[in-house]
This record gives sequence, structure tokens and C-alpha cells, in this order.
Amino acid sequence: MDITVNNEPLQIPDSCSITKLLQDHVQQKPEGIAVAVNQSVIPKSEWENTFIASGDTIILIKATQGG
Repeated sequence: MDITVNNEPLQIPDSCSITKLLQDHVQQKPEGIAVAVNQSVIPKSEWENTFIASGDTIILIKATQGG
């Protein structure tokens, strides 16, 4: 299945949840991350039950400190 993560093409074997995508395919810890799927922000409480479909565009935004 072909998706896009932060403007980079990514192939994953089949549909998976946002949680599984972060753990298994992009090796990203969930702390300090916001996720948008097709330009809709998904609350962290819904990541486990939100499944990625072929053609989806995912944006991962990492919070950083600074001043």
C-alpha cells in the first residue's frame, strides 16, 4: 500500500493504525507528536482506532522547545 509521510512516499504492507505506523514503519516515538491524515488532525486518543488507507497523506509534527 502506498502512502505519503511528510512529503516522502512510503510503502507499507497493508492497512494499519496510526500507532502501528509510528512504531513499525517510521520508528517514531509518540511523545510530543501531532498527526494529521489528509489534512485532518487526529487526536492521540484516536490513533489506535484510526487506520491508514492507500493513498493517504500523513503529516507528523514534532513539538520542539525554543525561544
